[in-house]
Amino acid sequence: MEKRILGKSGLEVSALGLGCMGLSFGYGPATEKQDAIKLIRAAFERGVTFFDTAEAYGPFINEALLGEALEPFRDQVVIATKFGFKDGKPPLGADSRPERIREVADAALKRLRTDRIDLFYQHRVDPNVPIEDVAGTVKDLISEGKVKHFGLSEAGAGSIRKAHGVQPVAALQSEYSLWWREPEQEILPVLEELGIGFVPFSPLGKGFLTGAINENTTFDKSDFRNTVPRFSEENRKANQALVDVIEQIAADKNATPAQIALAWLLSQKPWIVPIPGTTKLHRLEENAGAADIQLSAQDLNEISDGLSQIEIQGHRYSEQAQKMVNR
Repeated sequence: MEKRILGKSGLEVSALGLGCMGLSFGYGPATEKQDAIKLIRAAFERGVTFFDTAEAYGPFINEALLGEALEPFRDQVVIATKFGFKDGKPPLGADSRPERIREVADAALKRLRTDRIDLFYQHRVDPNVPIEDVAGTVKDLISEGKVKHFGLSEAGAGSIRKAHGVQPVAALQSEYSLWWREPEQEILPVLEELGIGFVPFSPLGKGFLTGAINENTTFDKSDFRNTVPRFSEENRKANQALVDVIEQIAADKNATPAQIALAWLLSQKPWIVPIPGTTKLHRLEENAGAADIQLSAQDLNEISDGLSQIEIQGHRYSEQAQKMVNR
């Protein structure tokens, strides 16, 4: 798989990473441990060198899983994890106090079975802690050798600029896909100006852009999509028009809708690295194949023209979760 560099940081990663959250958290029952390890190692065998986790995924169990899976080839991969929630639990709210950041770093190093965190993100901006203090704490961790690069997630433009002034931000991780394009308005120009890489999470619209979900789909009771307005039955039915456009392009390119959605992201900027997640080997292989698809200017225009006539229905987060983004 081709490599990309996240902005001006010099951090080189595979063009597609692997988002590991769903193996332990968020999308129904956790994957059986040995199956999850097998999937993570299969990703590495297919050229993926960029793996994303967080203390909040579980909490804690996803980091431990990743640490065990990647231990045999630790020096050949880039591991990203995150701090920023009280006790690692998002419902308890944000906590990016300097002492907490240090606690999370030390605990994560043990769980990940490593001596450094390649990319350490603030999971969400904490309104009670100046972003300059957060950046300064990570800067200290970098000088101590515990962390290599600093990242932000779902931060607004003002926070990005303030943090970057204290410690260069290597990457911003926020949602971006064919059905959530808000970052194009303000965030992408700021990242380009400052030389910051972009790591889109949910690049497949939490599964919707694969075409495998429709108005009749039911989710496990522990699947967080049950709380997402965009995934109401009514909105799934309305948003099917977007999938129809992608499926048409996919048929012309002898590809799958998921591959077109990922290839579209890769074509936007050379410093964009999506991190699709999956629990299935065949989906992993499908996603990896997206890195080999070249979309022509005509393809991109067709996608753009098709999307311009569709208004996506439903908010991407519950009201409570929405309060924690774009700070």
